[in-house]
Amino acid sequence: MPFRDEHIVHFKTLQSLRPPRPARVLGWMLLTAMIAAIAFLLLVPWVQTSTGTGSVIALDPRDRVQNITALVPGRVEEWYVTDGELVKKGDRIARIADNDPNLIARLQAERAQLDAEIAATRQAMDVARRDVGRMEQLYGEGLAPRRDLELAQIKVADYGAKVAKSLADRNRLDINIKRQSVQMVHAPRDGRILRILGGDSATMVKEGDVIATFAPEQAVRVVELYVDGRDVPLIYPGRPVRLEFEGWPAIQFSGWPSVAVGMFDGQVRAIDVSASANGLFRVLVEQKPGARSWPNEPFVRLGAKVRGWVMMDTVSSGYELWRLLNDFPLQYPVSALDTGTYTGSAGAGTSGGSAQKEGGNAK
Repeated sequence: MPFRDEHIVHFKTLQSLRPPRPARVLGWMLLTAMIAAIAFLLLVPWVQTSTGTGSVIALDPRDRVQNITALVPGRVEEWYVTDGELVKKGDRIARIADNDPNLIARLQAERAQLDAEIAATRQAMDVARRDVGRMEQLYGEGLAPRRDLELAQIKVADYGAKVAKSLADRNRLDINIKRQSVQMVHAPRDGRILRILGGDSATMVKEGDVIATFAPEQAVRVVELYVDGRDVPLIYPGRPVRLEFEGWPAIQFSGWPSVAVGMFDGQVRAIDVSASANGLFRVLVEQKPGARSWPNEPFVRLGAKVRGWVMMDTVSSGYELWRLLNDFPLQYPVSALDTGTYTGSAGAGTSGGSAQKEGGNAK
């Protein structure tokens, strides 16, 4: 047996106490556990991570949820879609009618009147120009005073001003007719109608009022994560990121990403230069090339919540435990503090490699 009385023969006090065998076994077990724990903390590597939460968004602003507005004032006379309906680009969504059903006809009649006025004014201006020519001839022969010539020239200028004013009025009428003619609201691109916000024919809408919300289909998606400002100096484009999508079963081991289950890989695309309203910094994460594809819709939709871990440098488990107990920031490499530049590894469980980062972000 490994525990005999001769092992404690040199310890007179302990021998006199004669501790029971279970106590001696427990002591050896505790000693072995302490040695194993110290060895674990000193020798086992740990990948530091910067944790953040966020959501899935569309990379292209045109692919994000957008409002469909009324182009002209009036009332929604007819709806061509319902909530949740798929539409193609150019499909009809709603038709808006003016309170006056004869408005376009009256505008067209007013335009025809202006056309007649413009034609009559131009004809009168041609006659006035001929009068100017005759007056110039008579004035040159001394048969007409200069005042009559100036009056004829003024009349031509007056006719020109009337023609210009009438043309401007006609242009305004053309704009109004065109606006009133565009009473049909169409889908801007392929997508889905999320909800109808407009009322029925008894509800008035103004120009620019939101009548429906629309979301394009199959958008190029990225993830926006919000991370603590203490970690931002060590985050740069290309940093690997592990993602856990809402509703997708996954188990994440923060320090050992290689043994995580159900996680998806990404990489940092961009970091905001200023903090958001919540005091955190936004980090855009895109899908990592060559890695497993992110879940498609409808499994992960736009706006779904995401939890992410940005992979940092590899340290010992003991250092990481000490850092967490003291609430210290992530490890700053000595080279970054001494030279103002940062060269960091991509983290354990990844392809490794190095990346350069300016010292302005490592201060």
